[in-house]
This record gives sequence, structure tokens and C-alpha cells, in this order.
Amino acid sequence: MIAELEDALAAARDYAGRARAAVAHRVAASSLDAEQRATHGYAWIETSVEALAALLDWAHALQSRDALGTGEQLLLRIAFGETLAQLAGGLPMGQNEIVRPSDLGLDTGPHHPLATAGNTAETRAALIAHLRSGGGIDDALGDATLDAIRDQFRRFTDDRILPHAHGWHLANALIPDQTIEELAALGTFGICIPERFGGLGLSKLVMCVVTEELSRGWIGAGSLGTRSEIAGELILSGGTEAQQAHWLPLIASGDVLPTAVFTEPDTGSDLASLATRAVRTPDGWTIHGAKTWITHAARSDLMTLLARTRPDVPGYGGLSMLLVPKPRGTDADPFPAPGMAGSEIEVLGYRGMREYALSFDGMTAPADALLGGQEGQGFKQLMRTFEGARIQTAARAVGVARRAFELGWAYANDRKQFGRPILDFPRVADKLAMMLAEIVTARELTYRAARAKDLGRRCDIEAGMAKLLAARTAWANADAALQIHGGNGYALEFEISRILCDARILNIFEGAAEIQAQVIARGKLSQAE
Repeated sequence: MIAELEDALAAARDYAGRARAAVAHRVAASSLDAEQRATHGYAWIETSVEALAALLDWAHALQSRDALGTGEQLLLRIAFGETLAQLAGGLPMGQNEIVRPSDLGLDTGPHHPLATAGNTAETRAALIAHLRSGGGIDDALGDATLDAIRDQFRRFTDDRILPHAHGWHLANALIPDQTIEELAALGTFGICIPERFGGLGLSKLVMCVVTEELSRGWIGAGSLGTRSEIAGELILSGGTEAQQAHWLPLIASGDVLPTAVFTEPDTGSDLASLATRAVRTPDGWTIHGAKTWITHAARSDLMTLLARTRPDVPGYGGLSMLLVPKPRGTDADPFPAPGMAGSEIEVLGYRGMREYALSFDGMTAPADALLGGQEGQGFKQLMRTFEGARIQTAARAVGVARRAFELGWAYANDRKQFGRPILDFPRVADKLAMMLAEIVTARELTYRAARAKDLGRRCDIEAGMAKLLAARTAWANADAALQIHGGNGYALEFEISRILCDARILNIFEGAAEIQAQVIARGKLSQAE
């Protein structure tokens, strides 16, 4: 089977090469933005091919430990077959945006027998029969430590998150302090922080595994570590020795909960236009301006805040990163810091930490708040965190997608119609087969990006691909699982209603899908020059 998959990947890569040449020709005669549909379509093509490469790596790893069983082979045929068929006939960038070879000026997509013989009704039915008979799909990583960590966080999620998550969501409650303390005791907030600063000193791959399992329970739990991940990487890569020695142990232990304060009401992804000002004073800094979509702002103790400290320098060069301590808020007084106010933004999902709009009117920060002690470096410092944050977001999406499958599978087995489980009906079974194939595809692409990051390589393209595909998978799985639930899926009492709301945000934050496609296209086209 491996040889067949290798041939299929070669065919897909050949098509990506033809697509690259066609799009490069268009961009040379126009611009990247003017040819956005073609360039973004090309980004999705490259993402799909990279996903096949990640699946092939998984197949090789399974074979090396004699674990390439019936279920895994069926899933690989479905995933390869569907991806090849989409590349040839129509690849969805969104629900109503399909890219076809003709959109790029190409006559044909990839040619390979799996495009028609891989994802068939018979293959999908065989995969479902395998699962119904008690079979599974191997998710071991082949490393005793990694597999033990997954088991530990899977048990924690099953015992401490899943029984309460839907109630927390419906009440729009903050994740309880006790749960945060338990997560801190497991080392959740210091996974990638070096041991010399009190962290675990582990890899981005470990971070993915932990995030995936926690997000399977609730995206709020899986996202708690995101701010620690961003703050830790900011301080580790750009902070002074004193800043590292002070803040990193507190973040790793969970004693300090950071929040990322970057976005402004009128800027979105256009960070060069940020207007919030930080003015140097004899005693430190004063901050003026407004920020929005700030997660966990009330209960945080430290803001990593991007502000304009050099008003005479336009664009990115005027931005600096500040480490701004703040008192933790309470229900009665969520923002007790002088010169700072906030209001909650009510949201459909992604609850547990809450979203806020913040305003600053002379809030003070200490003299040593400037990250690295250098002005004008804020955007560059932030850029170094994008890769890790996007990989971590992809892992969150994989966890959400997995929970959607679990709920859909349980409901399809339990729900009886016309005297039999609805899983007996092919269109229900087909949905579940495709959901599982897409989960594994997104998971392996995410792990591939994490491994690249762990090697110390620049991996903005790989991180963007992982987030792009995993976010689409989470939304598609949540939608399919809700459809399996029928009318009950639309009822708030059913957990799948929460999963649908949580899944929707993944295509937006940490860089919307369109931003990821732009990053991927620009990066891949520049590599070809």
C-alpha cells in the first residue's frame, strides 16, 4: 500500500508544481492581491498536498511498528482518494468558494487511480464496519513519553472537563479556579518553557498533544494555555535576562495568567495601523487607547501589550511590546487597575475565559515593562510567536473535531429510527467515515508543523497550513455531527450545539483563513523564485 500512496503523492505534487507555475505567471503580470482567488486557491492546493505528505509519514510510522492495520489502511485510502478527487474536480476554500484547475488556467488536476478508487462507498462502509466491530484507528506517537502524556491528559479531560464543560458553557461561567490549579499542577502552562525557568522544557509536539486532548473536552480548557504559550515565547525569545527570570517561572507555575493585548477595533489583521500609545514618563509608561477581542482579560495578571511608543515612526517600526502587570479582577470589580476599563463582548461560543473590549486612559506600567528593553521591536517580537500560536490553534481545532466525531458516533449508534440505529443508513455512516478521515489528516498535518518548529526551522507556511486545514475540519465535523443529531442538535441541552459554536471561531482568530492562505501563497511562490 505504501508504494501506491507514494505514487499518489507524486501525482499531487506534480499538480501543485503546475499550479505554482500558472499562478506565478498571473501574479507576475498583475499582483498577489489582484489575483487573490487564484493565489488562495493555490495555497489550498499546497496545503492539501502537504496533508497527503503528512499522512504518508504516518503510514510509514505505522508500518515501522507493525501497526498499519485494516482500519488505518481504509482511512488512508479514503483520505488520499478524497483529497485527490478534490484537487482534480473542486477543492473547497469555503462553503461557497471552490477552486478548480480551470480557475488557474489548467486543463486537468492530478491523475491517479485513487482519485476514483480510494474514497468509495465500499471503502467508507468497510471503515464503519471496522469501528462497529470494536476496531479503532491508531493514535500512538511511537514514543513512550508522548503516549503517556496523551493518556494522562485524556484521563484528566474525561474526568475533570467533559462532565462539566457544557454546563459551564451554558452559564457563560469562567473556568473554575480549581480547574486552573489542577491544570497548572499538570504543567500545562509551562510545557515549552525551559526547566531552568520552572517549566517542563518539552516540545511543540507535546504542546499539540496536550492542547488537542484538553480541547476535546472543551475549547476553553484547551485555550487556557494559548496565552501562556504566546507570553512565554515572547519573553523567552525577546526578553531581557531579568524579565525572563522574573516572569517565566510565574507563568510556568500558573501563578501568573497572561493575556495577549494586540487587536484594536479598527485594525483587525492590519497591525501596522495600531494606534494605542505608550508614553515614556520619569517613572515608567502611561498607556492610552483601546483594544478589543482580548481573551481572559479580567482574570489575567499580565498583559503582553502591543502599543505605539514612537509616534513619529509610521507602520510597524513604531510599535513596541510591553509587559504590563495588572491586578486580577473579580466578578464585582473585573478591572480594578486605575486607568483601565473593560466591557464583556458576548459571544456564541469559545466561553470560559470571556472576551473583552478594553480602554486605557493613563494606565501605568513600570519602567522595565519594555520587552527586551528596545523600542520599535514589538512587531518583530510578535511575529516570532505566530508559528507556535497557529500550530497550537490547529491542535485546538483537531480536539474540537474529535469531540464532534465522538458525539456524532454515539448518537448514530443510540438513536433508533424505523427499528434500527441511524448508523445503519449510508449517509449517516458516510458522514462519520469522512469525519474520522479528516480528523487524522488534520492531526498529522498539525504534528508535521510542530515537528518542523521543534527542529528550529522557520515554519510559518507549515503552521498556516495546519491551522487552515484543521479549522475547516473542525467546522465541517461540527456541522456534520449536528446534522446527524437532527432537530436535537439544535437544542441547547445537547452538547453538539456547543461544539458547533466553538468550532466556528477557529477559522477566524490567530489569523483568519484568508490570512493563512495569503501567507502560504506568498511563501510558496517566493520559494519558487
